[in-house]
Amino acid sequence: MKKHAIIPIFIPHQGCPNDCVFCNQKTITARQPDVTDDEIKNTIETWLSTLTGRPGIETIEIAFFGGSFTGIPLKQQSRYLSLASSYKQQGLVQKIHLSTRPDYINEEILDNLKFWSVDVIELGVQSFDDRVLKASGRGHDSQTVYRACSLIQDYGFELGIQLMIGLPEDSLRSCLYSARETVKIGPSSARLYPTIVIEDTRLMDMYRQGIYTPLSLEDAVETTKEMYKILTDAGIKILRVGLKSSDLIQENGKIQGHTFHPAFRQLVEGAISREKMRTLLTDALPSPDCSETVTFVSNDRWFSNLIGHKGCNKAYFASAYPRLNILWRTGPLPDGQIGISVAGKPGLMVK
Repeated sequence: MKKHAIIPIFIPHQGCPNDCVFCNQKTITARQPDVTDDEIKNTIETWLSTLTGRPGIETIEIAFFGGSFTGIPLKQQSRYLSLASSYKQQGLVQKIHLSTRPDYINEEILDNLKFWSVDVIELGVQSFDDRVLKASGRGHDSQTVYRACSLIQDYGFELGIQLMIGLPEDSLRSCLYSARETVKIGPSSARLYPTIVIEDTRLMDMYRQGIYTPLSLEDAVETTKEMYKILTDAGIKILRVGLKSSDLIQENGKIQGHTFHPAFRQLVEGAISREKMRTLLTDALPSPDCSETVTFVSNDRWFSNLIGHKGCNKAYFASAYPRLNILWRTGPLPDGQIGISVAGKPGLMVK
């Protein structure tokens, strides 16, 4: 049962004069009016009408997404935050959450966020590799990222870090470096986004000119899988893996490359599950061609990852181990943990 609910407030590309190669929000936002106080209130009230009193929900969070929130003029930030803070003071919501850029963090900004009882600050870091940051038009270097993260943590905010996979000049090595640097900083959460090439971006122009080649879906899954393992092994909660279709802010729906998939997270977590199952089989069986009945186990929430997207893991093991009789069950295991039992042998091996 979901314990944490988010009330999303979308602030279009306000506060960000930058022009990152992968972003088309400025083009779309130029045609959109500012979000009004009444729109924010209506959004919060509508969500609260469905969330308040719902069994199992322990935390309701107002989250400002979409733009670089702390790049908005301070007076406007305060206006938006005062609305959110009033619901927190009434006990109707428990947290206030916003996202921004590393180069829009300083003491004055953080003092104001602290005054309005903000809890969580997510930084669109994207990469810790200076070559990638420069090629992607981020407008700052990695030292700006480290300073912003340190300030946020020193002020006592919860820190989230967003990373992108497959940006210009990126590589498996630089992506894993970014994941390991994230672990050193120690945020409470992270998001992993494969780069999507969409219309009205410089990245689309680079793609058409042959300057940039998007990752294949397979390479995007493989790289994200390794980053996911590094982060989760360090106890960092992964809030999102991949974009939803509604996150692709565009008018004509054109996407190039193959890194967008509506079930990208399941592809990644399914690939992790397959790795674990192969290891468990190797440890549990005397040889890969023996004839046994084995049962793979996960909890209810992870079961779709156990069997894989559209049953791909079931199909893989049926083909790779044709002599095995493989059963698939749910059981009381933590998220992400997989067990295996072999008929006639006591106990459950887990990984």
